[in-house]
Formats: sequence, structure tokens, C-alpha cells
Amino acid sequence: MAIWQTGSKERISYFAQVILFDKINEPNKKMGDKLVTEMDENVADENKPEHQGYKIMTNLKKIQEKLKDMESTKIFFTDLTGRIMSLPVNPKNIKMLIQKGIGFDGSSIAGYATVENSDRLLLPDPESFRVLKFSNETLGFFIGHIYNEWGMRAKADPRAVLEKVVSKARSEHGYRFIVGPEHEFFLLTGNEFSEKRHSDKAGYFQSTPHDKGELVRNGIIKILKKCGINFEKAHHEVTPSQHEINLEAIDPLRGADRTVLFNYVTQKVAAESDYYATFMPKPFDGYNRNALHIHLSMQNQDGKNLFYEEGAGHNLSAIAKHFIAGILKYARETSIIMASNFNSYKAYVMEIEAPIIIGWGFRNRSSMIRVPYASKPENTRIELRSPDPAGNVYLQFATFIAMGIKGIEEGLKCGQPDVGSTYKKYFHKRISDKRFLPKSLFEALLEAEESKFLNNLLGERIYHNYLSLKIDDWEDHRIHVTPRELEKYLSV
Repeated sequence: MAIWQTGSKERISYFAQVILFDKINEPNKKMGDKLVTEMDENVADENKPEHQGYKIMTNLKKIQEKLKDMESTKIFFTDLTGRIMSLPVNPKNIKMLIQKGIGFDGSSIAGYATVENSDRLLLPDPESFRVLKFSNETLGFFIGHIYNEWGMRAKADPRAVLEKVVSKARSEHGYRFIVGPEHEFFLLTGNEFSEKRHSDKAGYFQSTPHDKGELVRNGIIKILKKCGINFEKAHHEVTPSQHEINLEAIDPLRGADRTVLFNYVTQKVAAESDYYATFMPKPFDGYNRNALHIHLSMQNQDGKNLFYEEGAGHNLSAIAKHFIAGILKYARETSIIMASNFNSYKAYVMEIEAPIIIGWGFRNRSSMIRVPYASKPENTRIELRSPDPAGNVYLQFATFIAMGIKGIEEGLKCGQPDVGSTYKKYFHKRISDKRFLPKSLFEALLEAEESKFLNNLLGERIYHNYLSLKIDDWEDHRIHVTPRELEKYLSV
């Protein structure tokens, strides 16, 4: 898990958030000009410890100077399903792009717009600027925000959902969050699948020469370090060809942005080494999946960890248990966010460290929510083990936090923790069982269609567009005849 520094007062600049929330319904104000002025007047000291090693360049002149040395400059964002999108731009125009944005066809991005109303604007976030030094190019990296028109944020931008959840938690409750996702991926020998595509036969923590991916992991870590992102640990995972890299814990918005950057860097470095990196949840039968375990802690405005309570059972606070209870209550109806595609549900299998039962436990890796061992109060946190990296990380973080806050607001009880392996519990087999996470994309869609919570969280636009995309995904699989069906039923 990532390094936790929840006791310190982390400095987070809010220029972008001021623009995104205070100005969202004021299209006539010159928000772009205001942003550039604020950037010029606020030069961040990149060596301050409260930056936690992250070189956030908020000064436009600094960015412009850096961009002179770039072979390429790109603005990155995700479609609604979580796929990484990017737009190469001329770095000489960066000031204008930050002020006014650049147009693109929103109808060609999954979940964003319809063809009759497709014009959208992409605005680079200056605080997200990073310099990525690959072997064959140096890239200027920005995260983009999506607008319908100048001054009007697009309702279909998934990042805006996380921004709203984080802002509301702070303004209404005084809560701040620290997240630490565990990044898992497979390194294959090509992008056309076969059992021979494994890059090694190594297992958990095995070293070179058995671990063929160490050089790739080191290459990823090197690039991240040069742009101010520090790792905590990196190793071979349980399944052959599978790897994990954990980064330092950070606030949710930057954590989600960093995940987009991490996934891009991982796939590019792998390609440079003649490997193919995939975040597909479960490419191999009988093996562990790629997960996106998300660790999270909650603080007040003074930096006190609100999940810690001295003298309570395992020093876990009452507010933490309410938070856990909210996740338990809404886990089924939000499963379509955490496990977002058809393949995701093939991973919910006993004995391979994927949760199947809705529950929580202390140090229990068979539980959906795990409370890890914490050596000191500020490290107290919870880990959600149901998500995978194929989803939209902005929506996953937002949903995780919103479920927990709902549990606090409703005063929910989380019940007793899991004791022993949940895989060894005996249940009569039946199709519908509310004690379990959904077993298929279809079951997850049924839950999501009835969810007022998910509708309110995502907003009508994203909720409708997202479910439409997922229904199409389900229908595509439902009507497709597979080789396994031919093998099994051709003799009928």
C-alpha cells in the first residue's frame, strides 16, 4: 500500500476548482483570463514538503519555458467508460488553450455527446502539467477538462463528478480524503491473445531472471520519478506476467489524474520494450485478476485522521464504521462503476483474492472492504477490493467516497466484521442473492437501473449515457456466439 502522510497539512491549490465550481454557471465572466492572472501571481515553491514531492507547476511562464523542449504536447482525458483519450496540441498556443480551450467532436467520444449537438471544448489544467521523458520523445502532459462551450462545464465530464463529490464533502462536512490505488497490470508478448502470450512464468515476489518485467517496472518508475511522482513498492504479482506498482498516497483528484498518467506511461514503456501492457481485468482462466484496490482515509480540516479512535475495537472509529456501512449498503447498485465490463465479473471467483460477498473485515483479503494493519494513528484507512482498472477512475473514486459519506449521513451500522475466509462460508446456490456482489454485467445493470443513489451521484446525463453504453456492451456479448459455445453445444 502507498505511504500515508495523513497527519500533515497538505497544500492543495484550488485555482482549477474555483473555476470549475464558482464559475460553472457564469459563462459570461472571463474565467480564462482570471485563471491566467492567478497563475502568474501564484508561483508554487516546488521544494516545499507539503507538496509531497509533486512538482506542480502553476505558473504559466514556467510551463511555457518547459514546453520549448518538448517533442510533443498532449491533453489527456477519459471517455465515460474510462478509456484514455488524448489530443496533441501546439505548445506555442498553451496560454490561449488554458484561457479558451480547443474544440473537438464530442459525439466521437463514448458517452459525451450526440451528433446533432457535438461541439465540445477541451481545456488543459495547468496544475496537472508534467514532463514525461521517454526513450524516444519528451512529452508535455496535461489533464483536460471538458466544456460544452466557453464557461459552461460539460455535464458528461466524469472528472467533474469527482470534483463535485470532493468539494461537497469539504464544504458540508469538513472532510478531506487521501487515496492510494494499487496499480496492477499484465505484460504480454503481443496484443493478439493466446496462452503463449505470457511474458514469464513467475509468481508472487519472484525475482529476476524469472521475473521478466522488472526492467519495464523500473522504466515506469524512472519516468514517474523524473516528473515528481514517487513510488512505494513494485513487484511481480501472483499470476504469471502480472505486475504491481504502488505510489504514494495523495488527494483524490490528483490521484485520479495520476492514474491516467500512470496507465499511459505503463503502456508506452511496455511498448518500447516490445511488450504489451493490459489492464484488462481477467485475461486468463484460473488465475488472479487485475484489481484496482483503493485505500482511503478521511481527515478533518486540521489533518486529524477521522477513521482512528483510540480505545475503540482495533482503534477503528464510529465514523469509520458508518462510512463502511454506506459502502456495504450501496455496493450492489454501484457495482457497474467498480466492475464495469463483461470481463470484470469473470474475476469474482472464490479463492483468488477477489471479493464475492458484501462484507468487511480486519486484515482479511477475502472481504470486500479490508481494514489493513496500521502502525500509527495517521495510517488508519480502509481498502475497497471490488474495483478493477478497466473502469473510469474518476467515477470509481467519486462513488467510493459518496457511498461512505451517505453511510455517515444516514447513521448506518456496518454489522460484525468477517471472521475467517468468506470463501469458506456455505450458501445455497441461487441466482439472486443480495449478500453477494453481482455475478454478471447483466445483474449489475439491473441493480444500477433501480438506483436513485447512483442517478443522484452521477447526474442524469452521465447516468443515462453510462448505462446506455453498458447495456450495449451486454447486448453485444449476449448475441455473440463464442468458440466455447460451439465446442459445448454443436453436438446437440
